[in-house]
Amino acid sequence: MRKLALNPYRRKITSGFLLFAVLLVLNACSSDNSNAPSTSVNPFAPTNGSFNHNLGPGASAHEFLASDTYTQLVVEVQYMDGYKPTADAISQLKTFLENRLNKPSGISFIYTQIAPGGKTTYTLDDIAKMEENNRTEFTEGQKIAGYFLFLDGGYTEDTDKSKVLGVTYRNTSVAIFEKTIQSLTAQPTDPQRYVLEATVYEHEFGHVLGLVNNGSPMQTDHEDASHPHHCDNSNCLMNWQVESGGVVGNLFGTNPIPTLDQNCLDDLKANGGK
Repeated sequence: MRKLALNPYRRKITSGFLLFAVLLVLNACSSDNSNAPSTSVNPFAPTNGSFNHNLGPGASAHEFLASDTYTQLVVEVQYMDGYKPTADAISQLKTFLENRLNKPSGISFIYTQIAPGGKTTYTLDDIAKMEENNRTEFTEGQKIAGYFLFLDGGYTEDTDKSKVLGVTYRNTSVAIFEKTIQSLTAQPTDPQRYVLEATVYEHEFGHVLGLVNNGSPMQTDHEDASHPHHCDNSNCLMNWQVESGGVVGNLFGTNPIPTLDQNCLDDLKANGGK
């Protein structure tokens, strides 16, 4: 995103674990603003020098990573009935953040169930408006606030061969299409739900933290030239095809969730992280 804060990263990837070989979209990485929600009225506009929650993904990477301004992180999790994230997946995300962020006052999650959206699919405008109508945690004092919205429908651009799992659409905001994730983990031959969830959540928060080359400057060139803001290491959590091919096979059984490679870790550390 370059012009508007609400344009998400979006990239199609092939999923090796679906027998009918559908395409999945884990997250977006495009500067195309044709699908960006309107921002003629911006309830998140900062006043009197307050924190701006209406910037693009990665714009607040240092603030999330370092402790020089904010020593505490609170992640607000809002979900619709039946689509609350699993405790195991949130625990994985919390550990991921604790290992990378310098937040000596702690990292915590708060949960709120919100009313169903009432739609089969959601646009970026829908998502932005739901956040603006429901979000209660904002950055203030020494606390920086993140926001996750878990939806009961899919993305408006989903097709039979292409599904969106998550979008990072603002500097502190992520939307997860939890209904889609559940549909892809419903069969015995599918990956465990919490493993796919955690993979998506961590990948999305990686973009909040400025990966790749979008808020956390690269210490070594490792951006995939064909897939901007993704890592060129096929085994890295931030690779565009993190769910495809051999990597998807690692989501089965007791195999670990993909991790950040050394180049991504170096970027985060240089920008104030651990």
